[in-house]
Amino acid sequence: MDIRGNRKCTACGARWSYYETGEIACPECGSLKSVGVDERKPHTAGTAELDLTGVMADIETAPTRELAERAAEEAASYIRTVGFIDAGSLQPLSETYVGACELRRVGRTLGRLLEISTDEELYFLSLLRGVAEGERPPAAEVPDAFRPERGLAATAAVDAYLTDLRRSYDEREQAVDEVLSWITTQRKRIDALDGDVDPVEADRLVRTVQDLGTYLRTDDESALARAMDSIDAEVR
Repeated sequence: MDIRGNRKCTACGARWSYYETGEIACPECGSLKSVGVDERKPHTAGTAELDLTGVMADIETAPTRELAERAAEEAASYIRTVGFIDAGSLQPLSETYVGACELRRVGRTLGRLLEISTDEELYFLSLLRGVAEGERPPAAEVPDAFRPERGLAATAAVDAYLTDLRRSYDEREQAVDEVLSWITTQRKRIDALDGDVDPVEADRLVRTVQDLGTYLRTDDESALARAMDSIDAEVR
């Protein structure tokens, strides 16, 4: 949505930035009556952080299924708050967001499994411990039962990011359009396979989108080159 993020309270005159607080109420008096004092800018970003401390605190005592279900809910709540345009500026596709998309799916799947193998439990716990810091287990460690979750997490994160990226991308560059076309094709293919692809492919999709976002945000030519290399590697 396009908003005037810098606000002035009409009740007490206080000024604040909705971009920073995410609150429409005046921080000084609580009034909901305010006016914008700047130009409208696209803004979808939230201010919430992924907080798994409560789940982590119970790792030694709670059953794995319970931990998985709680972690999935926390991840889902966080995902609902995240956008990628902050006061008109495109933000990165963070590993924490991608990891939260995976944790949501892995947690829900784990809660439904009749039996949980040691590998599946260890993978979940590794993901749980690292995701808030932007760390996920490597592709080689993904158990077969979670391959679809890794793939569908990648497409979900990419789809959400592309929605905002396209709002920010108003110039037509051949290289960028080629990368976007490849990303769209790959996302649809992985979705059509219900995410059940080699986790390396899912990670490549995410990495390519991250590189493209870096280029569009910073004009870093090396990031665009990496994205193009990913396409070339896939074609080969």
